[in-house]
Amino acid sequence: MARRNGVKGEVAPAVRRIIDGVEASFDAIVARSVERTWAQVPAYAASPDEGLHAELTAHVDAVFRAALTSLSEARSPQRSDFPVTWKYAANRVRQGVALSDFLKAYRIGQVTLWEGLLETAKDDPEAREAALTLATHVMQVIEVGSTVAAEAFLHAHQHQVAESDRVRRDLLEDLLAGRDLSPGPKQAMLRSAGLEPATSVSVASAAPIRPLLGDWTLRDAVSAVREAVGASYHGLTVVRQDEVVTIFPVRSGGMSGAADALEKAIARLSRQGIPLAVGISTAHKGLTEVPEAYAEACVARDGLRGEPGVLALPQLSTFDYLVLREDETARRLIRPALRRFVEEDQARGGALISTLLEYIASDLNAKVAAERLHMHVNTAYYRLDRIAERTGCDLRRLADVQELLIAVRLLSGRPPAASPPEGR
Repeated sequence: MARRNGVKGEVAPAVRRIIDGVEASFDAIVARSVERTWAQVPAYAASPDEGLHAELTAHVDAVFRAALTSLSEARSPQRSDFPVTWKYAANRVRQGVALSDFLKAYRIGQVTLWEGLLETAKDDPEAREAALTLATHVMQVIEVGSTVAAEAFLHAHQHQVAESDRVRRDLLEDLLAGRDLSPGPKQAMLRSAGLEPATSVSVASAAPIRPLLGDWTLRDAVSAVREAVGASYHGLTVVRQDEVVTIFPVRSGGMSGAADALEKAIARLSRQGIPLAVGISTAHKGLTEVPEAYAEACVARDGLRGEPGVLALPQLSTFDYLVLREDETARRLIRPALRRFVEEDQARGGALISTLLEYIASDLNAKVAAERLHMHVNTAYYRLDRIAERTGCDLRRLADVQELLIAVRLLSGRPPAASPPEGR
């Protein structure tokens, strides 16, 4: 009856009676399809758009009329029969309906139309027999219509993603520059990210320490960071040239949860070939302080000295932070004897420096330091004596120990309190 090349053919009288019967109860069939979709596809009922129900009715009406038109013209359905699908697909993307739900709603509509055809023919033996031949036509409508629907939806979704990325990038630049935001998409994006003008925020800056392997990109890192932080902390995450910047709200319980989530994400990325150095700022009160928070995050990231991991400033002491900063003047003030000690010991593997740091971490208790280093206490005493001899420092005197520790931290390039990726 229907010709695949789209050329019109003759319509059998029994088929014409079916078409006339469906048209007579057309509005009821459309309403039944809409109600089924509303009941069977939760995304439609859950959408906040109050106009969705009326819009769905209009779309179903248009698709059913297209199906009946091709049927009455005895031709196969064509892509051109479904021009309105592009508009409605774009609306579904905006309304938060997923592609799978959109296509499910389309299939529900076609099944309902098919049932309407059978219902019309049930009391007419000739029409009932003719209705069975229409199954192929209905399948063609489903095939062509769902293909158009899927293409239209994906096109609309890609456009939305591109537009969302543009707004997200512009929003980040505005926040980093301290610019005021006018009402509109940027304000809406802030709210969806859990960020209000007075929200306490922290900023994280992540950058690869070496070229990424294979086909990995920083966008893959963004997905991981959003998954790690966004699930419980929301936040705004953007690829900014060669770094990933995240602004996230700080809850009353502090930032440990967000830092832990980031550490897990960075560990996973490192194993997958995306080694990142991540710095996290302290908490700041309000979005106006984002520029300062970003500067802190960059200092923390640079403090990792090219090693992958996470360095969160809130986990550092004031002393750790002061020696973390790149300060050439402070380096020039280091006494020559201390500089020679650090540089020469590093060249030999750093055994004396490691002993010194453990001695300081053990509250200047050589016995405890020896236990932690799994060495004999006499070995620890010997090494400490060697340090004192080469530097001229009295390791029982706090001022000397502080000066020596500052020299080690500034010259050795050892990041304080960094959390390395698991498995390193």
